[in-house]
Amino acid sequence: MKKAVTSSGNGAGGTCAAIFSWAKLLLWEDPFEKWFLLSLVFINLAGSLYGYYWYREQLAHTPVIWWPFIPDSPLATTLFGLAVLFNYWEREGSLLQIIAAAAVIKYGLWAMIIISDFWLAGAPVTAVEAGLWLSHLGMVIEGCIFLRHWPVYLRDLFPAFLWLGLNDFVDYWLGMHPYLFAPGQEGLALFTAVLLSLFLSFWYLVRTKLGIRGRKKGERGRII
Repeated sequence: MKKAVTSSGNGAGGTCAAIFSWAKLLLWEDPFEKWFLLSLVFINLAGSLYGYYWYREQLAHTPVIWWPFIPDSPLATTLFGLAVLFNYWEREGSLLQIIAAAAVIKYGLWAMIIISDFWLAGAPVTAVEAGLWLSHLGMVIEGCIFLRHWPVYLRDLFPAFLWLGLNDFVDYWLGMHPYLFAPGQEGLALFTAVLLSLFLSFWYLVRTKLGIRGRKKGERGRII
């Protein structure tokens, strides 16, 4: 009986180890399996459609010229889905990829912080806000997964920095940021957005310096 229990325990442990190894390979070392890429494309584009629907009222009250700056999270997941699609097609798209990775990380964390602040102020945790929080956590995770694999080139830095800064300018200088969950969150929203833009810009600068060294060693700027 003891041998049977031990054997069963070893089998469960071996299964867990195998699952962990598979997940580590897929999510950390080589997230470029065709089925995984295609799954992410569909998930992100489907989430984007719901996100645009979520912003329908704000878009209805905003001049069309400013629409590209209103639905921050849906636009981020749209860009990310397209960036992953470039990987699926095995085509170069470094500028799109670094903007997409920055976008899903920035707006994923931004939304999580704003929603968490809403809850900490005493608001009830409903299924809608919980779902939004978890979906934005997924944005951060997928961005981090690919950020370490996608190359960062010096030529792409200025357009990426410009995109991050322009979004913050339109959102908080022109006052077109996404609707917040509670009054008084404007300061937190501004601080979080600008801080994340600065951090991601700094990170890309560091990555570029390391990437230039990597290219000299024949690594094409990829930092692992």
